Amino acid sequence: MKNKKAELQNIRKNIDRIDSQLVRLLNERAKNVLKVKAVKTEGKMHFYAPHREMEVYRRVGQMNKGPFPTSTLEAIFCEVMSGSLALESPLKIAYFGLAGSNTQIAAVQKFGSSSKYVSGSTLKDVFLEVERGRAHYGVVPIENSTEGVVFHTLDLFVESDLRICSEILMPISHTIMSKSGDIRKVKKIYSNAVALGQCRIWLEANLPGVKIIESTSTSKAAQLASKDEYAAAIASDLAAKLNHLKPIAKRIEDMQDNYTRFLVIGKTNAEKTGKDKTSIMVSIKDKVGALFTLLKPFEKQGFNLTSIESRPSRKKAWDYYFFIDFLGHIDDPKTKRAIAEIEKASLTVKVLGSYPRCEQ
Repeated sequence: MKNKKAELQNIRKNIDRIDSQLVRLLNERAKNVLKVKAVKTEGKMHFYAPHREMEVYRRVGQMNKGPFPTSTLEAIFCEVMSGSLALESPLKIAYFGLAGSNTQIAAVQKFGSSSKYVSGSTLKDVFLEVERGRAHYGVVPIENSTEGVVFHTLDLFVESDLRICSEILMPISHTIMSKSGDIRKVKKIYSNAVALGQCRIWLEANLPGVKIIESTSTSKAAQLASKDEYAAAIASDLAAKLNHLKPIAKRIEDMQDNYTRFLVIGKTNAEKTGKDKTSIMVSIKDKVGALFTLLKPFEKQGFNLTSIESRPSRKKAWDYYFFIDFLGHIDDPKTKRAIAEIEKASLTVKVLGSYPRCEQ
């Protein structure tokens, strides 16, 4: 036993020595961050650089030989970069929903705990916070792998001049919760439409006939359930903790491979990384073959389209906008050629942003 204790003590001394080196190196990194701040300030450059963020993560993955999984190291470096940004210029991030919403979780995953966060009760509120300069960036949901596109987010881009700067892809897991944690007491369930749609099978099997009430967000649902002994909410584990609710059941989503894609919106353009995605909004002329003409330049230039959605323009009947995502950056020559061709055949073309793409 004494030999084992001595062995353990020696291992811990090695860990302490390594920790000392880590602290020294992190502060050495921070000193260089302050030099970056001086250069960016003098050059009037933006402090948040999505392309640099992606480059750091890519290098971490390439250098990692284990035993830590790359995802763990990425989480550590997220906090390192968050602290670095706070040294340069503390970021304020607006997100959709109350504290504990999946969008807040995604925002913290992207920007780390050193950033400041403000909630928006509606998607429009998030756009306004950024447009009016009260937040540097906003985070909004755009698409779920089970329920599809969040159309209201698309609609807000029609009138807004904000750009898509980055995207976040996050696995989503839902918990049903209540004050008592007793399923027998549940008479009504609060959640937003997207989360309810992701949990249909579980709800039909376990709470058939129970009243469903849609809320603006899952975090708002948790807040409402915290005030009603006979109500439950479908929300995140963080929302349960913040609202002092007990879980009835966890992981109740119908599809285990359930992901939501979020957009980071702001006033800046993201530089090219080599693994980018571009989003555009197009209004086409009302004539035979108009959609074919719109899509032809993508095929001609060899683009991979990842999404195409249509939305009513609300200006006149049967007039639509098309939202298209494709792989590539707006600064690529072939992208410019494709956009130039599309502009000839369209009423309007609006580039919503080119940004580093997330890979599942």
